[in-house]
Amino acid sequence: MKIKDITACIEAFAPLSLQESYDNAGLIVGRYDDELTGGVLIAVDVTDEVIDEAIEKGCQMIVTHHPIVFSGMKRFNSSSVVERCVERAIKHDIALYACHTNLDSAVGGMSWRLGQMLGVENMEPLEPTADGAGFGVVGTLKEPVDIECFFANLRSTLGCKAVRHSRVVKPQVQRIAICTGAGGSLIEQAAKCGCDIYVTADVKYNQYYLPDGRFVLCDVGHYESEYCAVDLLFDILAEMSKKITNFALHKSAKTENPMYYSL
Repeated sequence: MKIKDITACIEAFAPLSLQESYDNAGLIVGRYDDELTGGVLIAVDVTDEVIDEAIEKGCQMIVTHHPIVFSGMKRFNSSSVVERCVERAIKHDIALYACHTNLDSAVGGMSWRLGQMLGVENMEPLEPTADGAGFGVVGTLKEPVDIECFFANLRSTLGCKAVRHSRVVKPQVQRIAICTGAGGSLIEQAAKCGCDIYVTADVKYNQYYLPDGRFVLCDVGHYESEYCAVDLLFDILAEMSKKITNFALHKSAKTENPMYYSL
């Protein structure tokens, strides 16, 4: 089996053509024709700890949601965590592959998965593009839910220490808009779809005023909203792992949120 067999499987679900212009999804370290005799490790980010785990488990490839390299690198002298991790991956013959904004906008992608986890049904893209793809989703719960119960479900499902939100203007919610990761740019789109609450992350201070009594804006945290990428990518590759002898697929136990909370 070659690396391109793994990437082809992922890209059949989330084509690279769906990635945004600023993104760097795809194979970052390694060659498509390289033989892959070890396993594949799935994580949210490439970190020293994740590389250590790949080495320990004999994995020759790390598949992450976030690309470790976003822009050009001018030197490789371990002066930054990015340089150090890329150097270590090359030294240990570990391929690095990222499935980022293409996984965000693919049909059944990131926001769809989070919506399923929260019990949202009848989902459609919040900002549709082509062929049913697009960023975010909007759908409905089976019945209205008290907003405090919805917040509690968010904390429980996503492992949030807390959720930040705008002023509560609706005691119950049923129509739910979701965009995993930084979804501040879709706040007005969420308003247009008539949602009761918009769940996203990386909301800026002034953006909490934008709902203006129309809905509740909720920030669950970037990592918390996107950890579902690990399970999603695992499911995409799981059928392949069943058909190939000696192919090991692992969810990283070392992927972690870089943001900490003191309570």
